Amino acid sequence: MARDLPIGNGNVLINFDVHYNVRDIYFPYVGQENQALDHLSHFGVWTAEDFFWIDHPELKKQSGYLNDSMITNVACMHERLGLKLQLRDGVDVQENVFIRKVVVENDWDREREVKLYFHLDLHLYGNGVGDTVYYDPELRSLVFYKGHRYLSLSCRGQDQKEAGVTSYATGQKEMNRLEGTWRDAEDGRLGGNPIAQGSVDGTVELALRVPAKGSKEAWFWVCFAREDQEIRKLERTVRSATPHALLQRTYNYWGQWLGQDRHELKLLEPDIASFYKRSLLVVRTNTDNRGAILAANDSDILKFARDTYSYMWPRDGALIAHALDRSGYHALTKRFFQFCKRGLSQDGYLLHKYNPDGSVGSSWHPWVNARGEKQLAIQEDETALVLFALWHHHRLARTLDEARDDYDNLVLPAADFMARYTDASGLPLPSYDLWEERYGVHLFTVASVYAGLLAAAGFAEHFGDKLRALHYRDKAASVKQAVEHSLYSGQEQRFIRSLYWNDEKQSYEPDLTLDASMYAIFDFGMFAPDDPRVAATMQAIRQQLWVQTEVGGLARYSNDYYHQVTKDVAKVPGNPWFICTLWYAEYVIAAAKSEEELKEAADLLRWTMSHALPSGILAEQVHPFTGEPMSVSPLTWSHATFVKVVQEYLAKLKLFRHRERGSEDQSDAKLLHAAGEKR
Repeated sequence: MARDLPIGNGNVLINFDVHYNVRDIYFPYVGQENQALDHLSHFGVWTAEDFFWIDHPELKKQSGYLNDSMITNVACMHERLGLKLQLRDGVDVQENVFIRKVVVENDWDREREVKLYFHLDLHLYGNGVGDTVYYDPELRSLVFYKGHRYLSLSCRGQDQKEAGVTSYATGQKEMNRLEGTWRDAEDGRLGGNPIAQGSVDGTVELALRVPAKGSKEAWFWVCFAREDQEIRKLERTVRSATPHALLQRTYNYWGQWLGQDRHELKLLEPDIASFYKRSLLVVRTNTDNRGAILAANDSDILKFARDTYSYMWPRDGALIAHALDRSGYHALTKRFFQFCKRGLSQDGYLLHKYNPDGSVGSSWHPWVNARGEKQLAIQEDETALVLFALWHHHRLARTLDEARDDYDNLVLPAADFMARYTDASGLPLPSYDLWEERYGVHLFTVASVYAGLLAAAGFAEHFGDKLRALHYRDKAASVKQAVEHSLYSGQEQRFIRSLYWNDEKQSYEPDLTLDASMYAIFDFGMFAPDDPRVAATMQAIRQQLWVQTEVGGLARYSNDYYHQVTKDVAKVPGNPWFICTLWYAEYVIAAAKSEEELKEAADLLRWTMSHALPSGILAEQVHPFTGEPMSVSPLTWSHATFVKVVQEYLAKLKLFRHRERGSEDQSDAKLLHAAGEKR
């Protein structure tokens, strides 16, 4: 089930499912240690007439965010029971506290007792062995703990003088057919068991008296800490400052954070501008405060692959950081590049992926080939794109003079690796492609290496390292020349995806499969977008990879097997991917010669928005027949690509309008000159 409405502060990340159940709780790293482990935490309401959980089909919901913020805004209505709920959730920007505000509105003309139930199903450290939950009489709350992981679950009603639950339950689950303490709530009475150990959960109750035709306010919060004393300190902070004040300052903060972006969003239609802001916020939720930019944090993927997307892929991270840098978030992206510098191998390359704490992530890339010979289990574009993004980071932040350590300890070892990891033709030696499926020489990778070498040359020139600057530029030129010779097909009249080494023939064999990632030849600056060879390549991609259903969108490549829905490849070459569709939009923008020619790109931006969840969340891909999200959601790369394409769109739009104004000014000057002659 797709994840929706992520909220976080860089230490804590909360994901909901599409029914607004809490499903993922990450702490202390974004993307590492899912304290919920995809188990559903319930929220329910009891009245004398009936009981319902928030995912009950009778409860009609409208889910979204509160304006352009990282505070949720979920309106619920239960017509039969005459109840309305408004829920607003956020993670405080200063403290590791999840806050929920609930407003209960009674539509009936008599006072009613309403009980709210908040249930947590935790698996501390990502497993359900040896957890403890107990009722703390001083806090009047539930406390969960194991080792150095502590969480407290507390609440307060509008009429209460002090915080505290009105009832509670703790118990065991996942054994002897025990479902959990949430079942205890359905009759409106919790058992009051004070402590449970092993695989456990807990539920708290908050009873309200809601007046006729009136409403009552309630607050719940979860504190996250590493020690018992830290939990108690956080609880004191929430209670003294009030949860309302914390939620308000969090709302204010995200408005100020978005204000750092200096793009002229007023030139956009309001819905596109709002989606742009939403994408920036989603990217931030998947960025850990210590530098890791996570691909996605949707634990639902565990059901299919027994692994997650909660890793820092250097390629994804570099391109996401680049979009953030263009928006002005240099302090945030600086941590990403420091993360990469720490992760660089002694030989100068970055590995497949990393955990948020900086350790090496899981991988399926072998270190030996079919003949048992050593090969590098890397995707070279991941190293190259970090240099490409780092160069632009320092230029945009105007911090090149402060980049000496980056130059010495990241740029030089990585650039030297790329410069020597080539064959006699100038092509990079084989590595895995960006889709992590094929080992060879790939156009996307080669274009990124070209850009990475030029970035290294730029750093070298800045620091007066003239010989290295010349060396890196010569290597980049050799790469480009090799592409023209080996990765362009005269017969196809376009560039080709890859080359694979044939041992028997002792030569490379071309892979003519069309692949959306071939857009890289213009985006990374190897060839101009109006180069006829680029134009032919992109036109072929648009014609042959567009999904021929009502959904539309661009597939990754022909006969894409990943989450494949149909074998009718002529109609559906693969599922529509947001990044692939947006890459083509980026080409349209780059090639446009007039404002009118930008219309197709604007249409593709709207296609992207129309296939998001109602909250504005973008998955990795969508179903080619239904448009439903597929794979993980949200995918950070999808949102960052939307941000970058909008930035490119705005830049081109401003250029065209500036030219028009200049032309009008010249026409006005000519008219004035003519009028002067007549006078």
